[in-house]
Amino acid sequence: MTLSEFVEPLGKRILIRKDESKQKTRGGIVLPDQAEIPTITGRVVEISVLIERDLDFPVKKYDKVLFHPKNAIPVDFEPDNLLYVVPIEDVVAVFRRSEPVRPPRKSKGKKDIEPDELGE
Repeated sequence: MTLSEFVEPLGKRILIRKDESKQKTRGGIVLPDQAEIPTITGRVVEISVLIERDLDFPVKKYDKVLFHPKNAIPVDFEPDNLLYVVPIEDVVAVFRRSEPVRPPRKSKGKKDIEPDELGE
C-alpha cells in the first residue's frame, strides 16, 4: 500500500498554488530575473474545514484568488515551491466569471399584452 502526502491547512487558512511570476511586461519587454514582477494570484488547492463551513468566505477549491503575500507561508512540498498556506484574511478577491445575459424568450403563439390593453 502506497501512502501519498498532502497538505491540509488548519484554522482559517487555505492552500494556494501561486501563479508563475511574470518575466515579461504587457508591452513585451523581457525582464531580468532580479526584476521579475511578483504575482499575488493563484489557485486554491485546499481549504481548511473552518473555511469550508464558514459562509462569510465564499472561496472554493480551484478558485482563482488575489492574495496579500506578506503572511503567506511557503510549503516546501514540491520542487518548484509554488504552494503557500495563506490566512483567509489575506485573500482580498476571488475571480468570478459572469454568466452571459440572455434576452427573455418570447413564447410562440401567444400575443404580447400591451400595458394599455390591461387598462393601465
